[in-house]
Amino acid sequence: MIDLMNHSLTCGLTTFDHADIYGSYSTESDFGKAFVDSGIKREDIQLLTKCGIQMTRGRDNRINHYQYDSDYIIWSAEESLKKLKADYLDFFLIHRPSPLMQPEEVAEAIQQLLHSGKIKQFGVSNFTPSQMTMLEKSIPILGNQVEFSLTHHDPMYDGTFDDCIANNRTAMAWSPLGLYFKEKNEQVNRIKEVMEPLMEKYDADESQLLLAWILKHPAKVHPVIGTTNKQRMQLAAMASTIEMEPQDWFALLVASQGHDVP
Repeated sequence: MIDLMNHSLTCGLTTFDHADIYGSYSTESDFGKAFVDSGIKREDIQLLTKCGIQMTRGRDNRINHYQYDSDYIIWSAEESLKKLKADYLDFFLIHRPSPLMQPEEVAEAIQQLLHSGKIKQFGVSNFTPSQMTMLEKSIPILGNQVEFSLTHHDPMYDGTFDDCIANNRTAMAWSPLGLYFKEKNEQVNRIKEVMEPLMEKYDADESQLLLAWILKHPAKVHPVIGTTNKQRMQLAAMASTIEMEPQDWFALLVASQGHDVP
């Protein structure tokens, strides 16, 4: 893990995306132990984590659910800090919206965490624009991490990225490669056909073009890459240098959707 962390920095990838539930609540601790031994300076990286999902795996819960009362949010942030061996979090996110979430409760906790310096910025993950509006009545939101890829492009049409642009929020995309390498279906086959000549044109592989397609969006989306393969990490970082031409961008979109743009 130390080797991967240092390699990530060498590639220019300095933000590490976490959540309390990853590894059944174990990954933050593993990272924190490696971080202490790595010699990496805290100011050279950014740490992001999420809270709120209560799982039966790793905790004594009868059922998977969400918890967002003020005391729990503060406790969760402090637990993440302990596990990550850090004094502050650069970004702290509510992991998923809950039907029982009370904006005032969330705001009370976040304001305390911001005031104490334990978190620098507050955001959410997987929130719809209406849920953002509801929560922002009580606390400003600086980012939204959602599923977005060439095979899952709903955020471009459901108002999510419009909201990010209009309100200067940081847009982040999890699963940025989508289903491209996971499934063999008509959608993926259409994309592959269009992708073939573009790989030669841009001197890039498929994963780089998938990331370049995301990076072209005016919401300035930050893809969250999930690979631990060193070569893929390096290639992913290099994708930021690809300036995809608009017609190529639309050719990939049309291939994904299976019809011309209206």
